[in-house]
Amino acid sequence: MGCFMNETRGIGARSTGLRRRSTRHAIAQSIRWQLRCLQTSLAITFLIVIALAASAFSQAASAFDGIDILVNNAGLGIYKPVADLALDEWRLMFDTNISGVFHCCRAAVPHLRARGGGWVINISSLAGSNPFANGAAYCATKAAVNAFTEAFMQEVRHDGIRVAVIAPGSVNTGFGGGARDKAGWALQPDDVAQVVGDLLAHPGRSLPSRVEIRPTKPVKK
Repeated sequence: MGCFMNETRGIGARSTGLRRRSTRHAIAQSIRWQLRCLQTSLAITFLIVIALAASAFSQAASAFDGIDILVNNAGLGIYKPVADLALDEWRLMFDTNISGVFHCCRAAVPHLRARGGGWVINISSLAGSNPFANGAAYCATKAAVNAFTEAFMQEVRHDGIRVAVIAPGSVNTGFGGGARDKAGWALQPDDVAQVVGDLLAHPGRSLPSRVEIRPTKPVKK
């Protein structure tokens, strides 16, 4: 970029104005190009995820002669104030906790319909209806899982596909990276697994669509 002397005078000022406009134009063009690249990258990423989900369910259906049950259990929790939460952390939680549920449900539906029905069980959290400080993003993802499950259940129930959400309270796992010892009072993973088994054992005429499970005697606050 050239050097302009006496830029406050007529020709210099105009030259500076042209240069500034040119610079702004170049920056604007660069931003547009970067946004186009980002949009293309995101579109490719989403297409890959969709293709992988579809492929995984097709392979499972082929290996096991169909699909009867889908349990969406993958989840991620990062607990920080909103002001301190990185955009990548926000996206990661939503991609894992709700977009993952969507992609798997979407990929499973044709296989469940082909079997004449089946089960979809989404593992949510009591945090979806009991938000807490430093958990805004996590709580929002679980609220989304609850709403998604309710709407999805209404869409596919007449296909014989039963959809339910399980919302556990504190479970004694390493989830969220917490250092607290919860072994003496929290739910155990087997407790949540038992609820899954109980749902599957229900007769076809019944649909317990939402189950909350929490520790009997949590730590008093």
